[in-house]
Amino acid sequence: MARNLYFLGTAGSGKSTMTSAFQSWMDSQKLDAVTVNLDPGADSLPYDPDVDVRDWIVLKEVMEEHGLGPNGAQILCADLVALNIKEITDVLESFKTHYFLIDTPGQMELFTFRESSTVIVDALGREDSALVYINDPTLVKRPSGLVSSILLSATTQFRHVLPFINVLGKSDLLGEKELEDVVKWSEDPYALYDALVEEGTTPKTVLDIEFLKMMESIGLYKRLTPVSSETAFGFEDVYNAVQQTFEGGEDLRPD
Repeated sequence: MARNLYFLGTAGSGKSTMTSAFQSWMDSQKLDAVTVNLDPGADSLPYDPDVDVRDWIVLKEVMEEHGLGPNGAQILCADLVALNIKEITDVLESFKTHYFLIDTPGQMELFTFRESSTVIVDALGREDSALVYINDPTLVKRPSGLVSSILLSATTQFRHVLPFINVLGKSDLLGEKELEDVVKWSEDPYALYDALVEEGTTPKTVLDIEFLKMMESIGLYKRLTPVSSETAFGFEDVYNAVQQTFEGGEDLRPD
């Protein structure tokens, strides 16, 4: 039974790069994975998708056909993907694989807030799906930025109601102390609260400690797993989290 891993995150967080790198890493572990591009507006990708939504829908063609600007066309494309999902799932079903690595549109809101994404997830199999949420290091290296990222990821979780793996992308761009701080803040709401005070942010105007604790108690405040698509650092940890989610920790790799 194939599992679906949806790579989500803000524009520039490294979704496509991680999709490519994670497939290469899985291949090195003798695990089969199929890449799926769900972005009709992608000009170029760092990998050659095994399944490409642009075979059905292309942003520039939609703009020309309907006389729309980029933003309006992207919204229409998101809905058209849902309308064509049966054809896409028929292609996916022709693969025998462990995982579909699904690269979502560059603008996160197109997948997070459009109802069409629910149609897509349901068609591909909700019970076999999980989200890999990629946090941008340039945002989360400041305490207030991490709060913003937590809220974005929480919104994504509320919208999709799927198992959730929280990743710090491009962690190699952070200094050792910066990385240590970000991981500590993501593990401990009290540490994040203290860092907000030191930053000069007034926590009462953003979030108070009770709210952070509440998010932790319901599973929305999750430790960030640092990864680097350049070196495959952290990919073993992501894979272990995936296996814990789907297989109770059982490793699919051959002995």
